Amino acid sequence: MTDAAPAPYRVLARKYRPTDFAGLIGQEAMVRTLSNAIRSGRLAHAFVLTGVRGIGKTTTARIIARALNCENGPTVAPCGICSHCRAIAEDRHVDVMEMDAASRTGVGDIRELIEGVRYRPASARFKIYIIDEVHMLSTAAFNALLKTLEEPPEHVKFVFATTEIRKIPVTVLSRCQRFDLRRVDMETLTAHFAGIAEKEGAEVAPEALRLIARAADGSVRDGLSLLDQAISHGDGRVDEHMARDMLGLADRAGTFDLFEQVMQGAIAPALDRLAEQYVLGADPVVVLQDLLELTHWLTRLKLAPDAAPEDLYSETERVRGREMATALSMPHLTRAWQMLLKGLSETRIAPNPAQAAEMALIRLAYAADLPSPAEAVAQLRDFAPKGGGAPAPGGGSPAVPMATATQTTTGGASGTRPTMAAGGSAALAVAPAAMAEPVSLPAMPANFTEIVALCVEHREAILAGQLRRDVALVRFEAGAIELRLLNEDRHRDLPGRLSQLLGQWTGRRWTVAVNSVDSAQPTLAEQEYDSERRRRADAAAHPLVAAIMAAFPGAGIEAIRDLAPEDETGDETDLGETAELLNAGEEDL
Repeated sequence: MTDAAPAPYRVLARKYRPTDFAGLIGQEAMVRTLSNAIRSGRLAHAFVLTGVRGIGKTTTARIIARALNCENGPTVAPCGICSHCRAIAEDRHVDVMEMDAASRTGVGDIRELIEGVRYRPASARFKIYIIDEVHMLSTAAFNALLKTLEEPPEHVKFVFATTEIRKIPVTVLSRCQRFDLRRVDMETLTAHFAGIAEKEGAEVAPEALRLIARAADGSVRDGLSLLDQAISHGDGRVDEHMARDMLGLADRAGTFDLFEQVMQGAIAPALDRLAEQYVLGADPVVVLQDLLELTHWLTRLKLAPDAAPEDLYSETERVRGREMATALSMPHLTRAWQMLLKGLSETRIAPNPAQAAEMALIRLAYAADLPSPAEAVAQLRDFAPKGGGAPAPGGGSPAVPMATATQTTTGGASGTRPTMAAGGSAALAVAPAAMAEPVSLPAMPANFTEIVALCVEHREAILAGQLRRDVALVRFEAGAIELRLLNEDRHRDLPGRLSQLLGQWTGRRWTVAVNSVDSAQPTLAEQEYDSERRRRADAAAHPLVAAIMAAFPGAGIEAIRDLAPEDETGDETDLGETAELLNAGEEDL
């Protein structure tokens, strides 16, 4: 006799799926509202549950079905042992129909559902329709559902679940009672995972649990999947180092070292450390995400030390973080945030993420050379030549006094950078250099026609064509343009693009606004057409041209060119003689 086959393994996300409202974590507001509604009998005919993936939308829908159809109900605490509770839990109840709108999106599927609504439930108290990912339904399917959803039979309940609430028509939302399921915070997830790990007989370090809860990003299902993977990875024992290896995270101390080296401009050691983390399995995208998180935490620590979340960091890291937050100024932190954010987006789409991450760190290290706007203005004010002062040798601007600036050569970048002093203060090091000669700005365009010519000069032919044909000028001043767009839907981004390009070309700020109220001039193309038409009319009225047209029937004016001043005669006698010669020639013909 052979042994019975072992029961198939159930993943933690299915094994520990809640079966009643008490098991839902982090959704106290929704549980309170539903519990009060069930106790008082104030049950809506349709519910819509929205939230991120893995937050418990479908689970909540099944709990609602059990609460309404339990033999002891409607009740907020389904028994779990009656025939209805067991059938719903095993997904085989004939009166609880679950439909996946991602695979059944058409109006025919909804018609089939509506046909069954009019029949009473076979054995349960309510016939319940659970539609998952309801936002995937087509517009025709939503329209077909509207009337039934507004006035369903008293024995029917609808429960919708979606991750894209904005894609559901407002006509559907107005007929449903909406519940927004919140992301579960890290503390709640960590405690929940710790309890499950204990039930599974696994030893998971608290630091590893926090890393898993952080990677879950508020999703219970994602976190349980990661915990399941970590327990298998560590064969029942999971420490912080093992969790970092599994998640592809960089070492936290290494993140602090990397950030400090980059902010000091020590780019060569920083690149070596990045390469070391990459070899150990850290994803370059995750490394930049860790640097972004550290930048945000240091900024919070600098501005509001009491409000900064410190539960993610050890005591040693918190002490080091306070020193770094004191040493770095707000301009340096905000600049680091912007550059890391741009580097992260580039790294995600780059063919080689490691190279893109290196370039992001290099830009950030050399950006430390740039003073803040206030510092740049102060330097220009301090080092500008005073009236009557002697010019610097060689005709240039006076050099920066050595007493007010120091030079640093840390790493590969040099010049102005925040240096971490031993006392925890940030010192701005400025390389002594002569001030550059003032740069002469290009001349400002005097009218709208010169704006178009400037676009042509800088090879913006498409923009020049749009300005000629599709834009009517309302008002023009140096630095300010008001215009009317003849096709707003097509050229909605034209004012912003023109303002940006004019600022680059002229070195001055330009404001380009759309004015659809005041009267506008004709477009440049219309003006050119009118001017050409007038010139042709004037030319046709000229006696010489009239004589030529009379002498040669069917002739037309092909082009009009202006003569140079030395070629113009303007002699009426000559014109008359020419006309007589033409008439004589016509008679000969």
